[in-house]
Amino acid sequence: MLDRIDIHIEAPRVDYEKLSGDRLGETSESIRKRVQAARDIQLQRFTTAQSADIICNADMRVGEIRQFCRLQDEGQSLMRAAMSQMNLSARAYHRILKLARTIANLAGSEEIESAHLAEALQYRPKLMDSTM
Repeated sequence: MLDRIDIHIEAPRVDYEKLSGDRLGETSESIRKRVQAARDIQLQRFTTAQSADIICNADMRVGEIRQFCRLQDEGQSLMRAAMSQMNLSARAYHRILKLARTIANLAGSEEIESAHLAEALQYRPKLMDSTM
């Protein structure tokens, strides 16, 4: 069942120093612009590829994933190790690639880099040891 959830994030408690400090985070407007730019990239990608029924990375099917989520050698090695160590299903493999593609879009990167793939992998659920 957990395999059907794309992103799992643990939100730890925030320290007082971080809450009371003067440092400002990224504004909502700045985040909105970055997200809109990523959505525009996706829309252009799928319009150019004549994939009329696909408007964002989440909608990609296996054929589009193979076309638009190619990994460089380092990324392939990372994904191979993750598949083995995390015992990932085919569904998980494709979801990770789609998420890594989105992370790359948000970063303004044409290629899915190892850092994007590693970030996508860290959002997978941490499964408990069944012997516990």
